[in-house]
Amino acid sequence: MSETLQNPETIGFQAEARQVLDLMIHSLYSNKEVFLRELISNAADAAEKLRFLALGNEGLYEGDSDLKIWIDVDKNARTLTVRDNGIGMTRQEVVDHIGTIARSGTRKFLESLTGDQAKDSQLIGQFGVGFYSAFIVADRVTLETRKAGVPAEEGVRWESDGRGEYRIATVTRPRRGTAVTLHLREGEDEFLDPVRLRQLIRKFSDHIPIPIVMKKESGAGEEVVNKASALWTRPRDEVRPEEYEEFYKHVAHDFEGPLAWLHSRVEGTSDEYTLLLYLPKRAPFDLWDREPAHGVKLYVRRVFIMEDPKLMPRYLRFVRGIIDSDSLPLNVSREILQENRALERIRAGAVKKVLGLLEDLAKNEPDKYRTFWQQFGTVLKEGIIEDPKNRDRIARLLRFASTRDESGEVSLADYVARMKEGQEKIHYLVAENAQAAKNSPHLEVFRHKDIEVLLLWEPVDEWLVAHLTEFEGKPLQSVAKGELDLGRLADDNEKKAQEVVAQAFQDTLDRIRKALAGRVADVKLSQRLTDSPACLVLDAYGLSRRMESILKASGQLVPGNSKPVLEINPKHPLVERLRDEHESKRFDDLSHLLYDQAVLAEGGQLEDPAAFVRRFNALLQEALGQKQAETGGGEPC
Repeated sequence: MSETLQNPETIGFQAEARQVLDLMIHSLYSNKEVFLRELISNAADAAEKLRFLALGNEGLYEGDSDLKIWIDVDKNARTLTVRDNGIGMTRQEVVDHIGTIARSGTRKFLESLTGDQAKDSQLIGQFGVGFYSAFIVADRVTLETRKAGVPAEEGVRWESDGRGEYRIATVTRPRRGTAVTLHLREGEDEFLDPVRLRQLIRKFSDHIPIPIVMKKESGAGEEVVNKASALWTRPRDEVRPEEYEEFYKHVAHDFEGPLAWLHSRVEGTSDEYTLLLYLPKRAPFDLWDREPAHGVKLYVRRVFIMEDPKLMPRYLRFVRGIIDSDSLPLNVSREILQENRALERIRAGAVKKVLGLLEDLAKNEPDKYRTFWQQFGTVLKEGIIEDPKNRDRIARLLRFASTRDESGEVSLADYVARMKEGQEKIHYLVAENAQAAKNSPHLEVFRHKDIEVLLLWEPVDEWLVAHLTEFEGKPLQSVAKGELDLGRLADDNEKKAQEVVAQAFQDTLDRIRKALAGRVADVKLSQRLTDSPACLVLDAYGLSRRMESILKASGQLVPGNSKPVLEINPKHPLVERLRDEHESKRFDDLSHLLYDQAVLAEGGQLEDPAAFVRRFNALLQEALGQKQAETGGGEPC
């Protein structure tokens, strides 16, 4: 290593970073050999990045285009070094990528830790902090690097003991690339044994298409330890399941194996490409980031081009793996890729393959599909909006809770198969949350008639039902919007009885409309309610309160200013009592209370909670006073 240090600087780790390092040492200790896989994976990524950049600037090779990874052992100094001649880093890149631990979500990560070492190690693996696994076996780590194409005098040395701070300085480094040296702790002698290291390399990194070099056991010369061939180029029947799993851990930087994978070679008249795509077992921490850092890797004839989340549509952004094309030009640029028709066809083919994999899991491995849906179901729903061409296929993969099955595993096909004779529509309810959905007054007549209703409460569901208007010829209908239409399930005798009641309540309805002027579009007698006194119903094409709040929160213009219809249950004692209060001064207050409790029943927020409390307290005091007067009691307590 270089001896001359320039511009030395000592920088403290952020508080969360120190916690992460400490947790990694303790949570991953039983799997400590994974540090070698992580460092080799980082070195392989650096080599692949250089290979891509050199397509447009061959000078970056600096006369050495033979990309390799070296593993060096010094038993006397008790050091293990993983070095490469890849792209390297500048000083600022070292600070950004090595000096800071997962800046975007450290606090969220820490809050999700459980205290269970096995579970925590899985979370750490998803968090993308592989470099820091070196501190599991080392009490000090030194990194030297130089970016390809910059002067030798602009090399960088980074060093830390993984506690409170790190030291960084500029050094002279003739070689491009990166060398990570681990000063091993006492008791970690197995990682100074070349035989043990060869075993780990073949176990974890045999598939990496960059040669991993060690000194021969005889001490004379070097030898390549891994196969150094692209795993995806081999026939499927020659690849063992454990090899697929280890390759996933490499491309996804995940310590846990995948849920499922597909390996396919596509050969057509114009496009030829190979897919090796994986479904993770758990959602990554950047799943909801607007610009996630990871995605599917694109190769052209085994040459790494880029890792881009846009290689798959947004609703499949959790997919990991590689696409290797024979038909794209080797010197293709990132900009050209965005509008390349061949790549669009490859994307479309990859999407069909992934949807096929999901269909196979749903049909033949329901336990795995249940795991997938729990982790990624919310994201898959976005496909209904984003991918009209595959909408029918995606719709069959959706799962819901319902009034008949609250497990959240009801498919639309299940629902249609259970529809009552004469039922013409798929009924659903979108609510603020799961509890509000299950207890909604809008469901009362459907429960009374034993008609199943799908229950939805995730924010994306508002958009989903706006785009998924029918399934297998059956239209979807909200039970909380528009006029209630039960089709052939409606009872003609009930309709006639309701018309008679409506005439008797006409004056009451007019009085409530007057009391609630400006708050409701209309007041009607309800066909939905059997137990509750009132509910709010939206226009068939109106925006829900939740949708309005989402649009406002995102700075979007809320179209119109639609008001709900208040539907009242004429059979409920409170409504019957209200009809007798025509001449009472408290009629208006009772009408507002009826409206407010309908808002609360659907999980909504009151516009004026203080006014609700004032009206409710006045009514309560009056009721208590009457009760005491009837029983001959004294002043109320």
